[in-house]
Amino acid sequence: MAEMRSEEEQVEALKRWWKENGTSLIAGAVIAAAGVFGWKAWQDYQAGQAEAASATYQQLLTLSGQDTLDEGARQQAEQLVSNLAEEHGDSLYTDLARLLEARLAVQAGDTDAAKTALEALVSDAERPYLQGLARVRLARLQLAGDDAESALATLDGEIPAPLAAQRADIRGDAHLALGDREAARDAWQEALSLSEASDQPLYGVQLKLDDLGVEETS
Repeated sequence: MAEMRSEEEQVEALKRWWKENGTSLIAGAVIAAAGVFGWKAWQDYQAGQAEAASATYQQLLTLSGQDTLDEGARQQAEQLVSNLAEEHGDSLYTDLARLLEARLAVQAGDTDAAKTALEALVSDAERPYLQGLARVRLARLQLAGDDAESALATLDGEIPAPLAAQRADIRGDAHLALGDREAARDAWQEALSLSEASDQPLYGVQLKLDDLGVEETS
């Protein structure tokens, strides 16, 4: 009998515990399940967005791969870039599309449009290498447009190490354009040193130094 009373007391204690805690346990389980399904839905959404951005970028790649682009094709390319920026603004594909947009604009002789695309990438990109690459290309365009001072200002921004030699090379070009041969020499020597240290050949720099009367440094 004592054992039965003990069992009945345990059952009653369990009932009381369930009455006090059962609701919160169920709520917790529901919330946990909702979290799992919510996270899965979010992952599915992100995957869908990435696939959509990739598909749009592939269209742009196919279009830009043509030997020549007429005005209609170029407008289509611009629309694809715009779609990526509006719908997938923070994606890698949008950053890559900006670089393609700039290249296509240069090919079409529209340097202003190319600068705008690169400036947008410099301003908005969250990937240091692509942002630095945009700076380097923008500086080249500015220098080609006889705006050496703007080129130097652009190169003062953050540039990742793999692009440091290119930055120094362009700085040398800009300094020479401004008539500062000594600064040009220093920049080109830096470019040569960086390219050799990183084992990334930078062709033409030694010729520029030779033109200034500097013997080969290697």
